[in-house]
Amino acid sequence: MKTLLAWSSGKDSAWSACQLRQQPGVELAGLLTLLSSHDRVFMHAVRPEILAAQADAMELPIFEVRLPPAASDAEYESALLAELRRAKDQGFEAVAYGDLFLEDVRTHREEILAKVGLRGLFPLWKLETRMLARTMLEHGIEAYVTCVDLSKLTEPFVGRRWDSKFLHDLPASADPCGEYGEFHTVVLGGPMFRCRIDAHVGDRFLSKGFAFADVRLKLKSVSP
Repeated sequence: MKTLLAWSSGKDSAWSACQLRQQPGVELAGLLTLLSSHDRVFMHAVRPEILAAQADAMELPIFEVRLPPAASDAEYESALLAELRRAKDQGFEAVAYGDLFLEDVRTHREEILAKVGLRGLFPLWKLETRMLARTMLEHGIEAYVTCVDLSKLTEPFVGRRWDSKFLHDLPASADPCGEYGEFHTVVLGGPMFRCRIDAHVGDRFLSKGFAFADVRLKLKSVSP
């Protein structure tokens, strides 16, 4: 089953890729990514060059859904359906998501997929999130927090590595995988990549109730 993975650039998408590649009968053949009008991965605020490096490290093409400024729900769905139809025309049969337990989110995704005759796959569905977080870390997922919702977490959490110390420091109200939108991540290393992404956490900034960390590729030194 030729499958497209909804790729947020973060840890749950990354671990979904690992799981899909172990499932008999599933061919992971592309990444589906939403890009905001600021040319960043939607919500995660990840630069396109990081996204391209991730796709290269996975040896997979990217299907980009570009959202207009202040996109309405109708505009979002229209842009997404257009890209899903393009994928179906190329032989894709399913789209996989890294969703964990939010029933309304899953239902909405499945309703959209049904409009183009695609199947939804949810390889991480209903896994206990604290155990899932530990499993991802044990298998070498290297992720950094690129966005924090300041109504749910404090600013110092942004830019940190998502590791056991980060999980320990989270308040009890926060999900360890950020499923309620507490935080979003970018993955720079792990078993789904053929090589680590050589990048670093740069400037932090605030915008509209969120704190962001700008993760950038490291510049290569050029010999004279």
